[in-house]
Amino acid sequence: MKRLDNWSKKWLLSFNVDKCKTMHEGHNNQQANYQLKETALEKSTQEKDLGIMVSNNLNREILVPLYLSLVRPILDYGAQSWSPYLKQDIQSLERVQRRATKLVPELPQLPYEKRYRRLELQTLQDRRIRGDMIETYKLLHGFEDIPYTRFFQRNMNDLRGNYLKLQKPDHWRTTLKGNWFSTRVINYWNAFPESVVTAPTIATFKARYDGHIKSLRHTG
Repeated sequence: MKRLDNWSKKWLLSFNVDKCKTMHEGHNNQQANYQLKETALEKSTQEKDLGIMVSNNLNREILVPLYLSLVRPILDYGAQSWSPYLKQDIQSLERVQRRATKLVPELPQLPYEKRYRRLELQTLQDRRIRGDMIETYKLLHGFEDIPYTRFFQRNMNDLRGNYLKLQKPDHWRTTLKGNWFSTRVINYWNAFPESVVTAPTIATFKARYDGHIKSLRHTG
């Protein structure tokens, strides 16, 4: 608040203190008192901002859409290029979603697995694998403006399961190479049945992929 006050004085843009309020959110918020220009700010439980009513008792209907629209896209962006493989990095990213799901009032006491499933979410790692599979499908079926041979070689010797299997490299010298997109997707892709990998459209592939993963979860 002192920085805001100093900024206001520097640029000769004063705040209307009577219209400035504080809103406290979160289960363990200490609800500290704030003041601007030595005037205590009024506390508020809800305010309208750009036509949207924002309330301090954020519930599932508010928190989840906010997380899905403002936070998760940042965590997913460009994952096919930088997807982490070290356990510490995977856990560091997952902690963001752990914290977000714990903010939902009805769920903080539940284990993380039950929280994200109750909210119909996936782990961020599962989402990265799903993104890898979608990109692999798009490459193999010509939905990208680049030949799939830039990334993969087809395995024409073992066609059991699906005829779009990928050839595994004989070896790779570094762990980093083994976790490149073109290498890490092979085992996942080759394990899918033909009905999934031969889907006629991207939307159909996504639906069949999700159904297959769901069936594996139930049988496992």
